[in-house]
This record gives sequence, C-alpha cells and structure tokens, in this order.
Amino acid sequence: METRNLRKERIGVVTSNKMQKSIVVAEVKKVKHPMYGKFVLKTKKYVAHDETNDCNIGDKVKIMETRPLSKSKCWRLVEILERAK
Repeated sequence: METRNLRKERIGVVTSNKMQKSIVVAEVKKVKHPMYGKFVLKTKKYVAHDETNDCNIGDKVKIMETRPLSKSKCWRLVEILERAK
C-alpha cells in the first residue's frame, strides 16, 4: 500500500469570499528582524477551495495543501475554527 506524503497545514483569517467556491486566506507571522531585532508582521495570502461556500470574511480557518485545482488554487479548506463576530 502506498503512503501519502505529509500535507502542509496553515491557519489564517479569511479576507475575501467573493469568488465561487474559493476564499482568500491571510496568514500573519511575527518574524524577528535579523539586524535590528524588532518583530515585524509578515502576511502571506493563499487562495483556497471552499466546496460549500460557507466561509465568511473574518473567519479563522485551517487550510491544507492539495493538488493544483486552478492557476492559483492549491489549498483546500479543512475546517472553520472560529466564526467572525
């Protein structure tokens, strides 16, 4: 039996849900500046597949890496961790 590779997982906040079955998720990291030592916020955006269209802007979600679904989509929604208030 073949074993599947480990899939990357990210946790982020939904910033856009205007597309059909797609969401944009922003992951924010705190990174220490190499020279000055100050912590800087770095943001990375991912386009993820949302099959049921039930994510809203501001939701905290978990996404997982998958095969390419389109030109920019290679992530899929795993679960909604926290709904927006």
